[in-house]
Amino acid sequence: MLAAVPLAVALACAPGSSRAQADAAYRDTSLSPEARANDLVARMTLKEKAEQMQSGAPAIERLGLKRYGWWNEVLHGVARAGHATVFPQAIGLAATWDTVLTERLADAIALEGRANFNAALRRDPGGTARYFGVNYWTPNINIYRDPRWGRGQETYGEDPHLTGQLGMAFIRGIQGTDPKLYKGVATPKHFVVHSGPEPERHSFNVDVSPFDLEDTYLPAFRNAIVDARAYSLMCAYNAVDGIPMCAHPLQNGLVRRDWGFKGFIVSDCDSVRDLVTGHKTSPDIVHAAATAVKAGTDLVCGQSYLGLPDAVAKGLITEAEIDTSLARLMAARIRMGLLDGSAYDKVPYAEINSARHRALAQQAAEEAIVLLKNEGGTLPLASQARIAVIGPNAALLQSLEGNYNGTILHPSLPVDELRKAFGAAQVRYAAGAPLIDGKRMPVPETFLRVAAGSDEHGLKGEYFDNLDFAGTPKLTRTDPVINFNFEHSAPQGFEPKKFSVRWTGVIVPPVPGKYELGFRMIVPRDRPLPNIKVWIDDELVVSPEKAGIGAGNTAECVAGNCQQRMNKIHFTFDDTKPRRVRIDYARTENDRASTLEWVTPQDALLDDAVAAARSSDVAVALVGLSPDLEGEEMKVDFPGFRGGDRLTLALPDAQRRLLAAVKATGKPLVVVLLTGGPISDPWVEANADAIVHAWYPGEGGGAAIARVLAGQVSPAGRLPYTIHRSEADLPPFADYTMRNRTYRYFNGPVLHPFGHGLSYTSFSYAAPKLSAARVKAGQHVKATVTVRNTGKRDSDEVVQVYLAKPGDRSNPVLAGFRRVHVKAGASRTVALEIDARAQSQVDAKGGRSVRAGEYTVYAGGGQPKFARVGEAKLRVEGDFALPK
Repeated sequence: MLAAVPLAVALACAPGSSRAQADAAYRDTSLSPEARANDLVARMTLKEKAEQMQSGAPAIERLGLKRYGWWNEVLHGVARAGHATVFPQAIGLAATWDTVLTERLADAIALEGRANFNAALRRDPGGTARYFGVNYWTPNINIYRDPRWGRGQETYGEDPHLTGQLGMAFIRGIQGTDPKLYKGVATPKHFVVHSGPEPERHSFNVDVSPFDLEDTYLPAFRNAIVDARAYSLMCAYNAVDGIPMCAHPLQNGLVRRDWGFKGFIVSDCDSVRDLVTGHKTSPDIVHAAATAVKAGTDLVCGQSYLGLPDAVAKGLITEAEIDTSLARLMAARIRMGLLDGSAYDKVPYAEINSARHRALAQQAAEEAIVLLKNEGGTLPLASQARIAVIGPNAALLQSLEGNYNGTILHPSLPVDELRKAFGAAQVRYAAGAPLIDGKRMPVPETFLRVAAGSDEHGLKGEYFDNLDFAGTPKLTRTDPVINFNFEHSAPQGFEPKKFSVRWTGVIVPPVPGKYELGFRMIVPRDRPLPNIKVWIDDELVVSPEKAGIGAGNTAECVAGNCQQRMNKIHFTFDDTKPRRVRIDYARTENDRASTLEWVTPQDALLDDAVAAARSSDVAVALVGLSPDLEGEEMKVDFPGFRGGDRLTLALPDAQRRLLAAVKATGKPLVVVLLTGGPISDPWVEANADAIVHAWYPGEGGGAAIARVLAGQVSPAGRLPYTIHRSEADLPPFADYTMRNRTYRYFNGPVLHPFGHGLSYTSFSYAAPKLSAARVKAGQHVKATVTVRNTGKRDSDEVVQVYLAKPGDRSNPVLAGFRRVHVKAGASRTVALEIDARAQSQVDAKGGRSVRAGEYTVYAGGGQPKFARVGEAKLRVEGDFALPK
């Protein structure tokens, strides 16, 4: 590894450098980053300033500034930059209720980010492109106020306190402990009052009450900025009270003036352009750019700020105002060590997906699992049980990954891990159904063979280290399913965009009928389709020539990524005889998914699943959703889904039919949900013998599921959101008032409450002991809680403390929590501080204060309404107003 090159040497070698530049104040490391940044900005032309304020900032060689991509994502691992450790999706991390784990995990992510950054500079010393920088547009700390929101999976759930605590832990892990040198820069988002609907987000306005703004939507952001000192913030697409957020006075007012924020604010992608095209508050991009910068948006995702020179010429903004924003960006680059170099320049690529990080991903996936139901002790399964593994998520890579994800080096698919845990001979697999009727799905391994007459499932894969399928394959293996993510990556031992694969074998239709076959690719915007050809019985049915972007194809572009599908190839199979298949794939483009997919006749896969259940002792159904159905601004129009959001909380019909058919065999049914949003299905609740919520669990997800089902791990995850009976119990999705939303304001019956989760053991709680039974308003109180494991298994437990406040005693709210490990028969004592903000209440005008009166402190394994808890009384004397 080469040592970092000092800036003095870099400048001396740069074209156009001079002794005056070498002696410049911005190079003086004894000065503050702000003083250095001001000097650096003063040396730029107005055009250069505008260019540096866009997410793809070009190099300025005479000043020693390298090209830098500000757009980088690390929601649950380094994303879209090649191989990385893929941790559980954010909502799954929230289900751990573990701030210590979250901080460790974020620290590992920041280390991998540095490793990727260093590798990118070795490939191109001139600078980095998108996804390879060391500032990150994460975490998403919006409140998951409505379970229909497709991006709720990216959040930490519905509670401001849980969200705030986990958000702070993540920010601390990303940024590190050195205020002079950040390991990375975290960007909490999306400020503020943002949670769908996705199709309207570019023009949507929220008229939020002062009460709801202060009580629900702002607390986690205050935690992030004031307490965790996040050095960046992202403004949201939507408007609040008629003003687009990236032009809103809250940025310079509340955030900078009241909270003391010193970092930089970045727009969501193209949200400055939305001032013209969506919100229509600006007549053109020149006015929009000036408006956003004056409002405090320093960096634009996109190119809208290239209009700033014209804005200066028209008197819409001064160059000095531009300098103020740009200086914040340059100070950030200095604090990240991008001008001077740092010890982080020595982080090797070997840190990516290291053994330590893989173990952390495994731990996180295990801690995230929530046991919702366990009728008659169905779980854990007997070690010798014969298991039918069914369902569309049993072997679906995308439902491990979640969204905003990296490339998993060694995917841990649930079906494979269950085979390892219980023995391959004890497990019979059948997909049984697609995620939803009419949706193309990867062709399951059970309908692929390496050759006619063979019993080996899958296709033979021959991997060449060239683009021409030339010579002897460097690697030959059997791939059970053709479903890969090659974004900025390649199979081990190969170089990205410099390999080719030939898959051969046979495909066996499950039933005669009409099929739709295709090869799915996701490639960057404005790039051609990769070179892919598919033959069926020696007939070329898919090729770039036959299926370019055009009529019959769709191109879905979200946050800079395009999903491009081949033309639909229709087949009528008159029988179930094996058909020869050959796929030639030359890896020349940076595609993300490479998948052989099909749509079968309805319920064509069902008989195999029923047969598997009949020959087994228990059926384990891995069902739910996928990031192809719920997510960010997606072109999804299947029944029950709209633009990435959901219209219903029920399990899709195709999967419910599968479960009903399997249940009819009389065998016990274990339902494992892989999903971001909640699944509310009364049939599943009534008929499943056990229900496990596994989220989008990341690379260790399959093993985590297997270990929990086998009893090697006692589940201890807790729900970070309420699972309602139905969407019919909720207000309209677009209504942002908190009335009848989340556990704090919802008073009706629910399927599973916030904070709920079962265990393979049992716990009891003593009444909490308070540091004082009577305090003056504004004083903190310490609650000491003793929990005892009264069962026969060692297990984690999440100690939850709720507080009922004067005048609002019907819905106690979360005031503290801690995850602890308790051995069977043993006790643990934890001390949780209930600070003034946890005690406070908000009035109709948005003022926050601690009020005099009697409070009740509850401690237990869940909400007081749903769990056995201990309680203690607290008397607060006087009132105490809190700052914004």
